[in-house]
Amino acid sequence: MEPKLRVINAKKTGSLSHTVSEIWQCRELLYFLVWKEIKIRYKQTAIGAVWAILQPLFTMVIFWFVFGAILDVQTSVPYPIFAYTGLVLWTYFSTALNASSNAIMGNASLLTKVYFPRILLPLSLCLVNLLDYAIATAMLFVLMFVFNIMPTVWMLLIFVPLVLSILLVSGLGIWLSAVSAKYHDIKYIIPFFVQLLLFVTPIIYPPSSIPSYLSWVIDINPLSGIIEAQRAFILGTQITNWAPLAYSALVSVALFFFGIMYFSRYERQIADVI
Repeated sequence: MEPKLRVINAKKTGSLSHTVSEIWQCRELLYFLVWKEIKIRYKQTAIGAVWAILQPLFTMVIFWFVFGAILDVQTSVPYPIFAYTGLVLWTYFSTALNASSNAIMGNASLLTKVYFPRILLPLSLCLVNLLDYAIATAMLFVLMFVFNIMPTVWMLLIFVPLVLSILLVSGLGIWLSAVSAKYHDIKYIIPFFVQLLLFVTPIIYPPSSIPSYLSWVIDINPLSGIIEAQRAFILGTQITNWAPLAYSALVSVALFFFGIMYFSRYERQIADVI
């Protein structure tokens, strides 16, 4: 289904309210961009959506061998489940950030031909990867059955870390997509940053294994509270300290609106600098 086109005033000064209004007005176009990307992604793949399972699964196996077998890292549940619960959300975050941050440069030819809210490009790529997250989460239930871990009522709150991850990666992706349009070397820095972030987030190791003098690195990372909440809600363990999750929520919302505000102020210059 083709999206309905709406006449939008491109000369209007960018603002947060105006940009949010444009996103809502062009929600059908956003849906179209998401669906187009999904079809392109899986059209010429031999195993299609199975890749959404293989990526976190193979990563879990590698870290299981290194941290579980060689380093003998102690976790409260079997290490494969411990790692996979974090890697499911991490895979969504890292893939969405890498894709959305390059959304403007990857569609440079389109931006110079027709006007539409440019913010839809990075935002659509953040939403596209939710399909992979859903598929990988289905595999998580299989692993829980294998390791005899039953879901609890806490599982109903799994949407909380997911929503916060969407806000966080959307804010960062929207902001970085605008920055990379002006400074093209940003696209080389982001993959390195994402790889580094993996090791400063308690995904493949428990926070208790971090020396106390380095705990501040985990504390200032908003992903830490999100990943820990994801793990607690899935495994049914009780959260004794809600402060990290509250901090993550505050930072995620702030970065989301910051990304939109920055993009809205810079949007009119994008076609001139790419």
